[in-house]
Amino acid sequence: MAEFKVTPWEVSGDIDYDKLIAEFGVEKLNDAMLERIKKHTKELHFMLCRKVFFAHRDMKFLLDEYEKGNKFFLYTGRAPSGPVHLGHLMPWIFTKWLQDKFNVELWFQFPDEEKFLFKQEMKFEDTQRWLNENMLDVIALGFDPKKTHFIIDTRDAGLMYKEACKVAKKITFSMVKSTFGMTNENNIGSIFYTSMQAVPAFLPSVLKGKEIPCLIPHAVDQDPHFRLTRDILPKLGHYKPASIQCMFLPPLGGVEGKMSASSAAEQAIFTTDTPEMVKKKINKYAFSGGQVSIEEHRIKGGNPDVDVSFQYLRMLFEPDDKKLQEIYRDYKTGKMLTGELKAILIEKINSFLKKHQAEREKAKAKVEKYLLKR
Repeated sequence: MAEFKVTPWEVSGDIDYDKLIAEFGVEKLNDAMLERIKKHTKELHFMLCRKVFFAHRDMKFLLDEYEKGNKFFLYTGRAPSGPVHLGHLMPWIFTKWLQDKFNVELWFQFPDEEKFLFKQEMKFEDTQRWLNENMLDVIALGFDPKKTHFIIDTRDAGLMYKEACKVAKKITFSMVKSTFGMTNENNIGSIFYTSMQAVPAFLPSVLKGKEIPCLIPHAVDQDPHFRLTRDILPKLGHYKPASIQCMFLPPLGGVEGKMSASSAAEQAIFTTDTPEMVKKKINKYAFSGGQVSIEEHRIKGGNPDVDVSFQYLRMLFEPDDKKLQEIYRDYKTGKMLTGELKAILIEKINSFLKKHQAEREKAKAKVEKYLLKR
């Protein structure tokens, strides 16, 4: 297997998630933990059943506290730097399920300074524009405005900065270098940035004057930020945040890496894509597990395990296990052709995006409801 790389800023290669579990020191989500979650949710999200969310930190502690009546809050986020694509939506859709099932608050951070600090070409005008756009996609997913708080780093810096300084005082440059691979050439803003990202993991505890557990659902590449947060917060008298990690939605062109807004536009499907654009991208670029000819495919069958269209159905767009198994079987035996599989996915994505884009338009009038009250 080719070498893979997973950092908060780069994901490349053919990801071995078992190796990643060992490397990052996270714990695999086992059946016992899934049953414990199910005790409270009554049913399991298909992303849990299919191990799309595959690892965690401290879920036992979180559920212990929940069962004592100490209800947790959720924390996730998005650094605005470009359009939202399907890969971004995956953990947010799961976060929405957690909010609904556990009836908890969500603190959604928009660190609008991150990409300004880490990307030489990025200006604050760019991050502001993308912030305005990205908020609409989050709102469109249907988060409860009474329980959802958007925290924007530059807007809410007055609330965050003192707490970030407390975090920063406990972090040395050598810790940042070893965690993120930074060098003496990194600007000091990027070195300080992780202190700001740590704040929402304990800010509700500060505001309420009591310790509240935190659960962070996120893609596994962001784990280094929260490892550092977990090391520091007990030194400040706060709980370590628990976390639950998901796999990456692959780019259209193959199984390596993750869908990215910064890569070629044909490798990602964005929430603002038209039905025609979706159809063209899937038909032209989605990596196929089929054979070179129809005749050969009918005889040998396809490989759904490497087929991107099937993976999108498995990870995001087909919640019905029976239907998914039927598609898997038909494709593997050659009964279903690649074009037919792609047609199923195109219909699913366009149906989802039609609703999402309508909600996204309505969201323009709702932003104020989600902004943190100051």
